[in-house]
Amino acid sequence: MNAPLSSSSATPTYRPIQALPDQLISQIAAGEVIERPSAVVKELLENALDAGATQITVRLEQGGVKRIAITDNGRGIPPEQLPLALARHATSKIASLTDLENVGTLGFRGEALASIASVAQLTVTTRTADAAHAWEITGSQHGAVSPASGAQGTTIDVQDLYFNTPARRKFLKSEQTEYGHCAEVVRRIALARPDVSFSLSHNGKTVDHWNVGEFAKRSAHILGDEFANARLPLDEAAGPLRLHGFVGLPTASKARADSQYFYVNGRFVRDKLLTHAVRAAYQDVLHGDRYPSYALSLELDPALVDVNVHPSKIEVRFRDSRSVHQFVFHAVSRALAQTSATSFGNAPPPQLQQPAAGAPLPWMREQQQGSFANQFAAQPAKPFSFGGDGFGVRQNSEAYGAMFRGDAAMSPPQNMGDAAARAQAPQDLPAGDFPLGFALAQLHGIYVLAQNSAGLVVVDMHAAHERILYEQLKNALDGNEMFVQPLLIPVTFYADAVEVGTAEEHQETLSALGFDIAVMSPTTLAVRAVPALLKNADAQTLARDVLRDVREYGGSRVLLERRNELLGTLACHTAVRANRSLTVPEMNALLRQMEATERADQCNHGRPTWSQMALSDLDKLFLRGQ
Repeated sequence: MNAPLSSSSATPTYRPIQALPDQLISQIAAGEVIERPSAVVKELLENALDAGATQITVRLEQGGVKRIAITDNGRGIPPEQLPLALARHATSKIASLTDLENVGTLGFRGEALASIASVAQLTVTTRTADAAHAWEITGSQHGAVSPASGAQGTTIDVQDLYFNTPARRKFLKSEQTEYGHCAEVVRRIALARPDVSFSLSHNGKTVDHWNVGEFAKRSAHILGDEFANARLPLDEAAGPLRLHGFVGLPTASKARADSQYFYVNGRFVRDKLLTHAVRAAYQDVLHGDRYPSYALSLELDPALVDVNVHPSKIEVRFRDSRSVHQFVFHAVSRALAQTSATSFGNAPPPQLQQPAAGAPLPWMREQQQGSFANQFAAQPAKPFSFGGDGFGVRQNSEAYGAMFRGDAAMSPPQNMGDAAARAQAPQDLPAGDFPLGFALAQLHGIYVLAQNSAGLVVVDMHAAHERILYEQLKNALDGNEMFVQPLLIPVTFYADAVEVGTAEEHQETLSALGFDIAVMSPTTLAVRAVPALLKNADAQTLARDVLRDVREYGGSRVLLERRNELLGTLACHTAVRANRSLTVPEMNALLRQMEATERADQCNHGRPTWSQMALSDLDKLFLRGQ
């Protein structure tokens, strides 16, 4: 006879159904809402902001376990409403289902104060603008309301958290750990509201203070100078959606995802759809084991997002998740496509003349013999074949001639020696038009040394050329319709009900992605065609991944990632290799292409392509002026 699963031999006690007492109900609710001291800080800060506060002070003792006191200068609570403020499910923020579907405040459940009061010693001191003095209530909604002293606003003092639930208190971590969680909550909320000043103290010592200011300054203060010096601004709108904030450069990525702040209508969230959209935008410029830094805020009609899907309100649900995902992905992608090299010049990077529709895009082809300059000759290049369909790519020297404003300016006199020719830089051209400057020399056949108005630029020529080729290959492929490869023998596989339903509902999307997936039976799918670019991939695995991606995000990131991975490999093998000797015009041509290429700061493996050394750094290195 098998032993029972439970080691206890006690017979369970059966009791009649009965209504739970209010105190126990509040403690059960507190178990969902008040997980640790930081949850108390979050709820009280949200209430302070909803009350219109512009100054908030947070005082903590022993990591918030001993005491949490939050003071604001908001509108306050009338004395006759104080008992109701501590009652369960009592709030001034919603009154109907319509209000619940259009929540514009951070807090709205009406559970926070009642839950806190059930597991801690709670005192509320508040004063409205028209009151002669402040009023105070202690304990629960049944406590007496008495006169008190205090300025306009509200102070909520929470002491001895979990004093009456010792089992819960045993699960708390060390004082420093709990304080760290509380401080992170304050940082998150302070980052979202630069129009409000915040002050944070712990055990009587002021730890941080943020004055009212711009979002750029607040984010630099909270995320640090490393983020402030390596970020790109973003502000885009489309219909009811607006995304603004800063995204960090890929070179400033981290080993942990501890500098990622995303807000929806001012509320900090951890939403897998938004996280995936941002991560997908970084896929071309970031190593797989690195995490980007960003501080982004998404604003939209409250009716289009449901914030009432989790007790802590850390998760949200969008009415049109596919549109939100695509909007965030494309907005971040466009921000990362900027070339930060342009920040060193006074003018935007020079633009290449766009080829006519259907014309081949430029492509620098490495040749084992001959000079690198021959690749720019205005002569037909051998088309590159891909999946049976060819598209030609070549470099046109006329485009470079327009950049240089005359080839003569770049060509050394014939009577100059090779060393002198390499040392010559075009002094008669405005440096502002060329942020990466002009080539001086080549170092060990790997790096290009160039001079711009800021100082010295060092370029990894293989990484830079790889990014140029990669972007040109993507553009060439995107300019044509998706080529489809029909399968001689369709690949059938077992599918569950969700996969079959996805294939039926998203036929149009799958067709646009180059897939023909037919439903053969309630449990069988057949792959009859795949994108020609991925014809050698495992059709069944690819189909499953695409169906999952279409179901979760409304579009296949799998297809794009695998396509880009293949193009990246082609670009890497085709880019100019190390130990190739380049002439000055060839090096300058590479610099001009970098200035005209999106995401030119990193190769498609996430490595930086160039680095700037300012004159001031060089002066410090050689102790000049000291």
